This record gives sequence, structure tokens and C-alpha cells, in this order.
Amino acid sequence: MSNFKHKNMPIKIALFASGSGSNAENIILFFSENPHFEFPIIISNKPDAYVHERAKKLKIPSFTFSRDDFSTGETILAYLKKLNIDCIVLAGFLLKIPQSLIEAYPNKIINIHPALLPRFGGKGMYGSRVHEAVAEAGVSESGITVHYVNNNYDEGNIIFQAKCPVIPTDTPDMIADKVHALEYEHFPKVIEKIWGKGFEF
Repeated sequence: MSNFKHKNMPIKIALFASGSGSNAENIILFFSENPHFEFPIIISNKPDAYVHERAKKLKIPSFTFSRDDFSTGETILAYLKKLNIDCIVLAGFLLKIPQSLIEAYPNKIINIHPALLPRFGGKGMYGSRVHEAVAEAGVSESGITVHYVNNNYDEGNIIFQAKCPVIPTDTPDMIADKVHALEYEHFPKVIEKIWGKGFEF
């Protein structure tokens, strides 16, 4: 994998998703008319995840790797290199990224977390669990955190945060709706900003 990418060559991004894939679809649609970004593959750890249906609709290949594949990452890494993938975006992906991928893509793997890290993060804190914890804690705000991925869950350097208010009558589902709106609005823009035209690897 080259350490340099000419500014006129598109950035090739692999999307990793474990669930419905709404963030993945939103990202792809955001960049649909931007020739500087390509999304050659969507990777999941679940064969029945709805993200595969979204991928079909978007005419983007999707592939499922097993938990064993993710334990070492070597099979996945070989696959990504074959596709000349430059970066990885975790869009609702639940498994820990293996060391081999982190070493192969230093500061080129980003994740979005549905809360304001460092609070409400860590192993097991994903999806509705996060919003339930936020509601139970009685905090006045929540939001999103986009961060680089390292060896520990939700501990990589923070790139961007956006906030939304939380009021005492908000249910976890209501908090989730507010957070999802922030995800859809900001995540593609953050990707564009950090890996936009002229970015050199």
C-alpha cells in the first residue's frame, strides 16, 4: 500500500457496518457526485444485516466476514489490499478492529460513536445501550463523536463532536432520534474534511 496518493486519484474507502446500514447509505449518497471518493465495498460481520439490502440498492458489493476472520484480520487485510482500499470508515460496526488492520491503516480508520466520549463509551456500549445509559444518567446533553480507531474501544483521538440537548422527559428512543440526526448531518462532512481532495497519504 502506497504512502502517497496523487491528489487527482480518488480516495477508496471501505465501509464497515453491523446493522441496518443507514449511516453507510447516507455517506454513499452524500458522495454520489463527488469523483474524489469511491466506496468499492461494504463489509459486515453479519450475513443477515440489512446493510446488505442497502448495498444492493446502491449497487455496491457487500461481503460478510466471520468473527474468526476478525480475530486476526489477515484475510480481511488481504481483501482490502486487493481492492486498493485507502481508508476504513466504521458506520455502526460492533466488533473490535484487529491489530493487523490498525497497523496497516494508521490514522486511516475512523469510527462514529453515538455519545460524547469519553463518557458512555467502551466495550458493550453501542446502539440503544448508549442512549439508555444517557437517559439514566440524567445528563443535559448527548451527541456524536467521530474518532480515530486504536487498540481500545472508543479511546482513539477525537476528531469531531456535535451536541444535542437532552431534557428529563426524553426517552432513549427520543435521544436516539436526535443523535441519528447529528450522524446524518455531520459524519459525511467530517469524512470529506479529513480525506478530501488533495489529501496525501
